[in-house]
Amino acid sequence: MGELLTQSVNLLGAVLLMLAFAMVSQRRILSLIHLFTLQGATLALVTAIVGYVTDQHHLYLSAGLTFLLKVLLIPYMLHRLIDRLGIRRDIETLINIPTTMLIGIAVVIFAFNLAIPISHLSAAVAGGTIGIALACVLLSFLMMITRAKAVPQVIGFLAMENGLFFAATSATYGMPMVVELGIALDVLVGVLILGVFMFQIREQFDSLDIRHLEKLKED
Repeated sequence: MGELLTQSVNLLGAVLLMLAFAMVSQRRILSLIHLFTLQGATLALVTAIVGYVTDQHHLYLSAGLTFLLKVLLIPYMLHRLIDRLGIRRDIETLINIPTTMLIGIAVVIFAFNLAIPISHLSAAVAGGTIGIALACVLLSFLMMITRAKAVPQVIGFLAMENGLFFAATSATYGMPMVVELGIALDVLVGVLILGVFMFQIREQFDSLDIRHLEKLKED
């Protein structure tokens, strides 16, 4: 039974990685939000499984909090945000998608090689998930730097936090509850601040293209 649950954690980790790849290659903003929601649901399920395997009951609360924030509340806020901003166009990328995917493959190979020594030292339920978590973080960072618009960059930042949370859950059986609640609050406040920031960009430049911010440097 324990082996089956361990394999389930590895499988869900692979799902997280595939979703990260899908987010990197995604051109439509609504689809990107849906992928982020699926990633949040997968992360909540992984947290619950790790809590069951390790008998760490506080992870059940973490799973519930993750589901509430990253499956219900934050996607709802992102949908409201793009409705208010009237965003329905495809996502503009700074690098074409095939090139981005090739870079993503190289990033994943680098992440797994970097995580090999750490995985050998880990006594976690599924030590191989460290490489997956690092790859998800780096892919999210890649998505942030290859997008020209502010909203996809915000989603990339949130996806990066998903990768870090997955690493903490699978490798160390979670963080103290006070820390998790603090991080959840920080993420929520961060989304609110970034939403206000995007409204200000739209008001000043009538666009969410962050390259317009270079005008402030010239002024």
